[in-house]
Amino acid sequence: MHKISILVIIALLFTACKPKFAVHPTFYFWRTQYKNQKQETEYLNKFKSKSLYVRIMDVDLNPDTQEPVPVSPISFTDSLPKQIDIIPVVYLVNNIFNNLSEAQSTLLAERISKFVTAKVKQAGKQNYKELQIDCDWTQNTRDKYFSFLKKLISNPSLKGKEISVTLRLHQVKNLVSSGIPPVKKVILMCYNMGNLRKYGEQNSILNMQEMETYLKNELEKYPLKIDVALPLFSWAVVFRKQQYQGISKRISKVQLSDKKLFKRRENSILYDLQMDYPQAGLRKGDVIRWEEISLNDLLVSSHFLSRYLNPEDRNLVFYHLDTDLLKTFKHDNLQKVIDNF
Repeated sequence: MHKISILVIIALLFTACKPKFAVHPTFYFWRTQYKNQKQETEYLNKFKSKSLYVRIMDVDLNPDTQEPVPVSPISFTDSLPKQIDIIPVVYLVNNIFNNLSEAQSTLLAERISKFVTAKVKQAGKQNYKELQIDCDWTQNTRDKYFSFLKKLISNPSLKGKEISVTLRLHQVKNLVSSGIPPVKKVILMCYNMGNLRKYGEQNSILNMQEMETYLKNELEKYPLKIDVALPLFSWAVVFRKQQYQGISKRISKVQLSDKKLFKRRENSILYDLQMDYPQAGLRKGDVIRWEEISLNDLLVSSHFLSRYLNPEDRNLVFYHLDTDLLKTFKHDNLQKVIDNF
């Protein structure tokens, strides 16, 4: 009995000495207009979120000049809440680096820094601590992308600001060919991991088999600090004669329940359109694959990640902040996901 008591005391001492790591939950804001909506702000407050990742713009090539230009920049109807810091995010289309010269790279870094600073002020903020660059770079564009990041980091107007970048699953597994970006922190995008364009039953948003294949033996080895992004969204993927046609923003789960319009295949996520639907640009015979994320998907994936991520303080970012999505994912349920880390 005495020995058992000693073992219990030792176990308690080790537990007490074990460092606790904080998880800071927040969201991406990925719409082109920011308006302070009460429900969304309440969600940030419930999670005690200190920051919000706000997409500022995409950057793509102008088809006429073949120069990088802003695409669909955000506008601010309202200021961000006072208690919330902004983390601006700029999405760079990978092909802008195919033929980018050193001079163009320097100019791009300068233009992005100025554009972001102006948008941050429009958001009612005088400053920001972190700028995130979102780009799915490849082996072919790696060197030019990394060179651009170095120019961004050394830009005088960004002095003292942290530059973080997004990381895809394939960039973790293929570390040698993908390379390590010249930053201190990355955010692992745990969504859009399947083949969206492939016809069939698969969920391309989140696939645990893909996650295990790419991360199980690699994640612990990754040399940079890792934050994590998890999905909350759903979408309707359209196929015509089994060929990918795109994602329809006109189709919701409610519409799919209209049996005059759609017929669901038995035990399937595939729906056959029963008549022409010109309002959505669809034709009779088109097939809709409805992909969505469940709470169980989030719990399983967060449990998996917690086993292989190095223990450290990190941001957990849900994609994305949207009133309709928050009706599906209640605070208490998302808190279970956060607790898994």
